[in-house]
Amino acid sequence: YTDAQGRQRTITANEARDKNKAAGQALGQSVVNKMAKPTLDDAGSTLDPSQLEEAKKQVLALKEQYNITPGLAVIIVGENPASKVYVNNKHRTCEEVGIYSEVISMPADTTKEQLIAKIDELNYRQEIHGILVQLPLPEAIAKEEADILNAIFPLKDVDGFHPVNVGKLMIGQDDGMIPCTPYGCLKMLQSAKINIDGAHAVIVGRSNIVGKPMGQLLLAQNATVTICHSHTHNLKEICRSADILVAAVGRPHFITADMIKPGATVIDVGINRIAPKKLVGDVDFDNAVEVAGAITPVPGGVGLLTIAMLMQNTINAAKLQLAK
Repeated sequence: YTDAQGRQRTITANEARDKNKAAGQALGQSVVNKMAKPTLDDAGSTLDPSQLEEAKKQVLALKEQYNITPGLAVIIVGENPASKVYVNNKHRTCEEVGIYSEVISMPADTTKEQLIAKIDELNYRQEIHGILVQLPLPEAIAKEEADILNAIFPLKDVDGFHPVNVGKLMIGQDDGMIPCTPYGCLKMLQSAKINIDGAHAVIVGRSNIVGKPMGQLLLAQNATVTICHSHTHNLKEICRSADILVAAVGRPHFITADMIKPGATVIDVGINRIAPKKLVGDVDFDNAVEVAGAITPVPGGVGLLTIAMLMQNTINAAKLQLAK
């Protein structure tokens, strides 16, 4: 490679691995010491200080100029242990930033009608600017997920799942809510100064939560986007053509090193539990790090920015509601 003085250097495989790890840390921004032993409690537990400080400044400005404190209500239904961890992390981060946080716990036998009634109550509370229903829902009402999420007013839909917000993202309108995980992925790329304009971005996974909105966000930044899925032919070859590879398929270590173009940027959205307290991503990190130019670890990468973007969406929601 060429060093800062323009000289050609040859490095060992171990040195290359160290350089790629460093690049991954720059991309994730808050991943130091979170690579060796991923555990459930690590996921999304801290934020990059610069993101935190920026959110604090915006919250303070709203308080000083308009006497408004952004408010987030999170509804959790049932006793899912992982969901409890994620909700607690969100609540703790709200407190750090200065956002008013309200956690509403409802029993596992809550009906669709009861949950929508609670959402409707929050829709009309002026001090609540953002509403989030923690997923997954209990099995009895899981099939009603779309109706439940659509009951949230679009201006308070900080997850960005309402059809109104999905439509705004599709047509490039900037006054909607953007789903937090792809929003965080985009911010990671931008903050690490990864070139997106003209790059070939391959997304493995076509979910409404990550894959599809990720494609729209990258397309808006002038990337050439390919979305792959379970019916895609020649997946390995397509992945190897990517300058930016986003893995969001929900299968542990699905993306292997031989599927990555040397020097490519790899964003691992997957969070897969393979032991009671061990999480891994969709990418085989230990081998992929030898090939990638920059790569995010799991946990400690995308999860950190996801919560940061939830804070930003709550602040944005407060600003939009103020304008209305």
